[in-house]
Amino acid sequence: MRALVQRVSEARVSVGERVTGEIGEGLLILICAMAGDAEAQADQLAAKIAKLRIFRDEAGKMNRALVDTQGAALVVSQFTLAADTSRGNRPGFSAAAPPADGERLYRYFSDALRRLGIPVSNGEFGADMDVHLINQGPVTIWLET
Repeated sequence: MRALVQRVSEARVSVGERVTGEIGEGLLILICAMAGDAEAQADQLAAKIAKLRIFRDEAGKMNRALVDTQGAALVVSQFTLAADTSRGNRPGFSAAAPPADGERLYRYFSDALRRLGIPVSNGEFGADMDVHLINQGPVTIWLET
């Protein structure tokens, strides 16, 4: 699985005029299941993200994790994280999991975060979404299992 994690003061995702998920302080997590991924990769990535020390402590250093701050996660599916741009100018996405597997693992990943005590909001799998965020720092981290 691949994830692009952004530390945010707030974020929301909408489909058309309908807001499907929103959070205050926490993490916006753009997530992509890759071909061959299974629940083990989702569990591993969820555990890593929940404990990723990218929030400021009292001294202003990035030393606190999402589980420490009681922040939330906004999880948004994004198959374009599987983009292969090694040939030409048009990205290929064949490395992404098939849609049914991608959706199943997206939901499983969100539930894995919930099992770790993280409040989770979601985008809408497969939809054309608008994502609004205020990136703190900015802090943006690429993770891959």
